Amino acid sequence: MSDILPLESTSPEEVTETFEKISSSMTWSKALYVALLFVICVVGMRLVISILDRTMTRLRIEPTVHKFTRSCLKVIMWMVTLLVLAGYIGIPVDSFVAVLGIIGVALSLALQGILSNLAGGIMVMVSKPFAVGDYVDAAGLSGTVAEIGLVYTRLKTIDNKIIFVPNGEISGEKITNYNSQDRRRVDLSFAVSYEDDPERVKQVMREVVGAHPKALFTPEPFVRTTALGDSSVSYTLRVWCATEDYWELYYDLLEQVRAAFDRNGIGLTYNHLNVHLISNPVEKDR
Repeated sequence: MSDILPLESTSPEEVTETFEKISSSMTWSKALYVALLFVICVVGMRLVISILDRTMTRLRIEPTVHKFTRSCLKVIMWMVTLLVLAGYIGIPVDSFVAVLGIIGVALSLALQGILSNLAGGIMVMVSKPFAVGDYVDAAGLSGTVAEIGLVYTRLKTIDNKIIFVPNGEISGEKITNYNSQDRRRVDLSFAVSYEDDPERVKQVMREVVGAHPKALFTPEPFVRTTALGDSSVSYTLRVWCATEDYWELYYDLLEQVRAAFDRNGIGLTYNHLNVHLISNPVEKDR
């Protein structure tokens, strides 16, 4: 009788015959070898798991990824151990391996979306484009990262909504992290009338920046004329600040520059149309 028993054609009598053959061939020495092989496999598994734990701890891998990888590796090693022991004592394993392969393919097709998100979650946790508490733009959405999971990432919006974003979408899109750096630059532009003195305009803007406690002066703030429009001159202000002070400085400068312009008689312009009516001299003569 062949040692390989196809599952679709195996009868109860053949299974009974196979196990009788195995039991008849089992000796004390063979049983001792099986036990020794099992101990070696268990020790090997523990050694591999220990190396994995130390490596992931040293690389500072996310705990979620660490636990998931550890669990998957343990399942795989236990399956390999059982197949090795079964093959050694004479239990046919080829059919079981084929069935496991078919089951794996079926599951991968049925869970394609989940596996895609799972792979995306692992990529996010390993590459670390953002951390919990960061404000990000990801997959066309904006919010503060509340939780990073294996399948979904939770974003908290500024109006206190929670959005569950599939990690497959996040890993395949552009990600903007507004908190990854210690400093950010505030960029503002002001449209001023051609009638105002450019040097006076820039001096007023510099005075506003210099009086703000949250503005940084290394690198030096940038205040220059950047465009000559149809009805206005554009002045650009760029100043650095700590990341956590960005929005406070942004809104303060908008309000304070406007107030300083008003105090100094500097006019902010807007798009407008002047219509000049010219009388017809021919009609006057009539």
